[in-house]
Amino acid sequence: MKRKLLVLLTLCWSVTLFAEKKEVHILSANDMHAAIEAFPQLAAIADSLRALYPSLLVFSAGDNRTGDPLNDRYEIPAYPMVALMNQVGFNASTLGNHEFDSHQDGMAKLISLSNFRHICANILPDPEWGIHCIPYQIFDVEGVKVGVVGVVQLGTRGIPDSHPDNVKGISFLPVKETVQKYAWLREKCDVTILLTHIGYEDDVELSKDVPWVDLIIGGHTHTQLKGGEMHNGILITQNVNKLKKVTHTTLVVEDGKVISKKAENIDVRGFSKKNKVVEEMVRFFSENPDFHRQLTVAETPFTCYEELGCMICDAFMSESGADVAIQNTGGIRYEEHDAGAITVSDILQLDPFGNDAVIMELTGKELHQMLIACGQNDGYGFPRVGGIKCEVTYDKADPQHIKDLKVFTPDGKKLNMKKTYRVVTSSYVTSICDSPRKDQGHSINKQTADMIISYLEKQPSVSYQGMKRVNRIVK
Repeated sequence: MKRKLLVLLTLCWSVTLFAEKKEVHILSANDMHAAIEAFPQLAAIADSLRALYPSLLVFSAGDNRTGDPLNDRYEIPAYPMVALMNQVGFNASTLGNHEFDSHQDGMAKLISLSNFRHICANILPDPEWGIHCIPYQIFDVEGVKVGVVGVVQLGTRGIPDSHPDNVKGISFLPVKETVQKYAWLREKCDVTILLTHIGYEDDVELSKDVPWVDLIIGGHTHTQLKGGEMHNGILITQNVNKLKKVTHTTLVVEDGKVISKKAENIDVRGFSKKNKVVEEMVRFFSENPDFHRQLTVAETPFTCYEELGCMICDAFMSESGADVAIQNTGGIRYEEHDAGAITVSDILQLDPFGNDAVIMELTGKELHQMLIACGQNDGYGFPRVGGIKCEVTYDKADPQHIKDLKVFTPDGKKLNMKKTYRVVTSSYVTSICDSPRKDQGHSINKQTADMIISYLEKQPSVSYQGMKRVNRIVK
């Protein structure tokens, strides 16, 4: 009798142990864009969570770099972000489209300096570049197997939204088809996670086809979700850019399955504590007084991309002697600037990509075609212009499709389609615009950001409030 009782108690204990609930805790960021000034608080948040959950996983959904010249123009471009992420203790990052801004060799260097793995399944780099990415990684969290697959977005040209020269020698695979190849992770892991840099709407769409996934940690569109959202049984998280917020996700696992999911936002900038070591690292990386040099004064605030785009185009024309300027909207990296001082740092954050200025001789017809191509291929809508005015009509049934474009001279006359115009733009715009033109353009050996800086240095003050050169119509 005693022996039977002992066997029964042993079986009960074994069942209880097997069914023990365990928790996986994740701190995730996305689209940090070199916000190094927020890292002391981010590190303190990670420290606080690790004090409660020693096996905390820390992930980034990409676009770690590009946004602060202190980082992007460092001796080893973007190294400050890598050093700070190492210190915080990131476990993994997927690639964002702006990781490619370092070019192939630069990205390989940054990856080699990282203490965390870069996970991206839909990239096939040429071995000559030494870009050491892995498609997936399995983490052991106190006996819970956590499988993570990473993917990066692809634009209309089948490459991430970066200069095409930055991805030469790199092949890319479609996101959905690539992710579905890793469904076998469900059999190997208790928790399955997608670390994506494809955008919120595409995350929601992808959730319809990956029932084996528990969690999608997303980036790219800077979509601020309230904690997380459930779509097709999958929890999706994403935050606005520049480390304003991060997400703490708790997954409860029982008998090899996730039985509970919870995500909550943490306000980084408002966090009361700072990690002192990281604070000293940020201070060290910030010691470059030239970035704080004042160029001119904005008499009125800039309130939208249009106003900033007008200023950029005026700078392009002034510094190149061109008749017309084109600036793609995606290349304008913020949409507001207070009245007051405009510094070198402000401009390098406004235009951080290091693009060359390019001059072309285009007929009015070729210019018209190039404007449409830029509007269709940039992914951020119609470009900003100088030396002309535009009226662009979008199709109501397909808001991304340009139905009609009218181009006028500054005095309101229709553009002469046969006349030749001297047009200035960036090397990125010429690379994404495959419109027919005889002159493919030539570099004038100036970076676009340097042209803006040079222009503003000559202006006692500037005011672009209410300026508008592009009128958009939907019908």
